[in-house]
Amino acid sequence: MSEQQTVSEPLDEVMLAMDVVDTLRYRSRLIERELNADVRAEELKERLRKIYKAQGIEVSDEALDEGVKALRDDRFSYQPPSKSFQTKLATLYVNRHRWGKAVLGALTVVGVILACYYYLVVAPGMGLPTKLDSVYKDIKQSAKFDEKEGRRKAEELYQSAKTALEAGDKQRAEQLVESMDVMNSRLQSIYTLQIVNKPGEKTGVWRVPDANTSALNYYILVEAIGPDGSPVPVAVQSEETGRTETVMTWGVRVDKEVFDYVARDKLDDGIIQDNVFGVKRRGYLEPEYRMKTTGAAITSW
Repeated sequence: MSEQQTVSEPLDEVMLAMDVVDTLRYRSRLIERELNADVRAEELKERLRKIYKAQGIEVSDEALDEGVKALRDDRFSYQPPSKSFQTKLATLYVNRHRWGKAVLGALTVVGVILACYYYLVVAPGMGLPTKLDSVYKDIKQSAKFDEKEGRRKAEELYQSAKTALEAGDKQRAEQLVESMDVMNSRLQSIYTLQIVNKPGEKTGVWRVPDANTSALNYYILVEAIGPDGSPVPVAVQSEETGRTETVMTWGVRVDKEVFDYVARDKLDDGIIQDNVFGVKRRGYLEPEYRMKTTGAAITSW
C-alpha cells in the first residue's frame, strides 16, 4: 500500500462515518426503532449495511461503529455558540440589512436637525458680539460730534446688548443690535423734508386728542426726498400708537400758527412756495427743522 493510500484511508473512514450519521438522521423511523429500543448494535449495523449495499456502497464495520457512536454522542452536528456579547454583535452585523436603513435614515434626520440648529441658532449667536462691536463703531464714526443725543442712545443700546449677551439672552441682544442698525441707517441717511403738495392729496390734518377733547392737534404732511429726487422711506414713531413704522409720508405736529401759514401759502395759488420743512444731514438722527415743530408725528390719518 502506498503512502498516499495510507493517508487517505482515515479521511475516507471519517467521511463514511459522517454519511452514516446523516443516513441515521434522515431515516428517522429507523432511529426511533433501533436507537431508542434495546436492540443490539450488530443488528443496527446490519440494517445500515443493507441500506448502503442497495446503493452499491461497501461500508466497513469501523465506519458503521463510528457513525452509530457519533450519532449517540451528537457529533457531526451543529452546536450553536453560547450567548455572549460577541455573539450579539455578530447577530447584529448579520442582520444589518434589516435595521441598517432605519438607523441610517434616523441618523440623517438627526444630522439635518443639528445642522439647521447650528446654522440658524448657534452660528448667528456666535457672530453677535462681533456684529455688536462693528455697528457700535460705525455709529460712533458716523455721528457728528455735536450729535450728543445719538451718541447717548448708542451707548445705552451698546451696554444693554453687552449685558444681554453676558446673561445669555441672545434674543434680547439681537433686538438691541437691530435697533442699533436702524440708528446707524438713520445717521447715514440724507434727505430733504418737503411738504406734500400733490393734486388730490392733503397737505395738513388736524386731530382731536383723546386726552383733551376740547383741543386740536395740527399736523403738516411731509415726505423725505433724497439727493437724486427719489422718495426715501423713513422709520417714524407714531405718537398715537407708539409703534414705529417705515413710511414714505407722515404728519409732523405743528402749532396753529404754522398750520395756518402753510394753508395760506397753498391757498394763494395752489402751490406751496415755502415747501421745505427741514433738512436731514448725514451724521444726525433728526432733520434740522425750518419750521416750528414739536417733532411728534403720526403715520396715518
